[in-house]
Amino acid sequence: MEIARTTTFFFTAYSIQPDFGWNRSNSFCIANSSSFARRNKIDPRRPLISRQYCLIRANLSNDGGIAVDKEGNDDFILEDIPHLTDHLPNLPLYPNPLKKSQAYAIKKTFVSPEDVVAQGIVVQKDSPRGVHFRRAGPREKVFFTPEEVRACVVTCGGLCPGINTVIREIVCGLNYMYGVDDILGIQGGYRGFYSKNTIQLTPKSVNDIHKRGGTFLQTSRGGHDTNKIVDNIHDRKINQVYIIGGDGTQKGAAAIFKEVERRGLKVAVAGIPKTIDNDIAVIDKSFGFDTAVEEAQRAINAAHVEVESIENGVGIVKLMGRYSGFIAMHATLASRDVDCCLIPESPFYLEGPGGLFEFVDQRLKENKHMVIVLAEGAGQEYVAPNLHAVGEKDASGNRLLLLDVGLWLTQKIKDHFTNVRKMEINMKYIDPTYMIRAVPSNASDNIYCTLLAHSAVHGAMAGYTGFTVGPVNSRHSYIPISRVTETQNTVKLTDRMWARLLTSTNQPNFLRDSEILPDGVNKQVIDEINNLKITPS
Repeated sequence: MEIARTTTFFFTAYSIQPDFGWNRSNSFCIANSSSFARRNKIDPRRPLISRQYCLIRANLSNDGGIAVDKEGNDDFILEDIPHLTDHLPNLPLYPNPLKKSQAYAIKKTFVSPEDVVAQGIVVQKDSPRGVHFRRAGPREKVFFTPEEVRACVVTCGGLCPGINTVIREIVCGLNYMYGVDDILGIQGGYRGFYSKNTIQLTPKSVNDIHKRGGTFLQTSRGGHDTNKIVDNIHDRKINQVYIIGGDGTQKGAAAIFKEVERRGLKVAVAGIPKTIDNDIAVIDKSFGFDTAVEEAQRAINAAHVEVESIENGVGIVKLMGRYSGFIAMHATLASRDVDCCLIPESPFYLEGPGGLFEFVDQRLKENKHMVIVLAEGAGQEYVAPNLHAVGEKDASGNRLLLLDVGLWLTQKIKDHFTNVRKMEINMKYIDPTYMIRAVPSNASDNIYCTLLAHSAVHGAMAGYTGFTVGPVNSRHSYIPISRVTETQNTVKLTDRMWARLLTSTNQPNFLRDSEILPDGVNKQVIDEINNLKITPS
């Protein structure tokens, strides 16, 4: 059996019990080898030097358990998530309080222990089954009684539309679905665990916060001290922790889970991934993204009105996207008034044949005006190459953008056409970044945030921990935190969506003669794109 890593891993197999579902019964040790070496039964109470979750190849057996294929001929991969019984094997089980609810009284409402969600759904005849995640949702049995639960919610990192909706639905979900009354709000991000007082959260206190932007609990970057945080969790007798935040925040959640597990505490740690840039891996999209794209239309429309009302008007709209250009790409496609979209994944150059200056000149001759949408991380290799050599980062671990690429590009275009081409040009620059971040979520994101919050609550009550939630191919799933933090989601220049954008704007790809390639841009990919012929569809 082929495995993903060559270090020692721990995997827990499952069997079905009539009234519960997955029951951890047999354990397997997978040692240093590229193939399955041996199968040993291990006492689950016995301490292990290293306990991690890894990719394995397995089959669901007839009795509902997971059969590991020794020969490596099978192609089912389950990326499982931790459970409280991994380090507390004797925890009691309780009937899910939802069974008393009319809304959840039908047995089919509960998620089957055999339900998994496939990461890849576009397959061919002989394709392997591939990677799967546990399906999110309520289980028939839970590991907490409503009376014993003391939950807390914390928000970290930058603002994003929908944070308040997630907070509200965690509180209301715990209270309305599971009868939990003791819910705390941690103020000011991670440092709020040990430097600020908490506030009591009730359905009444959070009733209308979804109508506001920002975060009801306040936020901050950095401030993560694992020992202090877990000390505070233990001292306050908190046993469910809901952490809302981006890449750096989820790494902090993973550290909290590891420390909780090391201390043998009955504490479920659930992450809700947040980033307005939509750069979180595995999940279909992050909450707040739809709202950001919708709100960006206002800025693009304003730029278009400005530039078409003057001679040789060029409007530049800078949108969020430090590492990925999803907001810029989708806002461009939604608008249809954009002539050029520049994103971090696609390098561009200014001068020479096929460069941006030539394209601007062409559009001004054709239409007398032009709109450029620019992601904040685009062109940083030109803006301040020497400044970025030091690799400065903010408290959340994000790369600092030391200069505003929008202002830089505005000045470059103005100087070129004024001094080189000797023509009058009117520049209009709009930066709606903080206006977009501060708005409340729209209807689509409100529904999405509700599903995320409820999935997290169901998972924690079922005893899962060290996980994050999100839709995988439109089905909400429980995902190991490491999977959403190990890499970032970026626009693939060979995907159809980018091809659709190039078709919509008719802009050049700016790749053929580019001398400076951003990190992660493969020269072979660029050659493939240059050989493509995109036709309108």
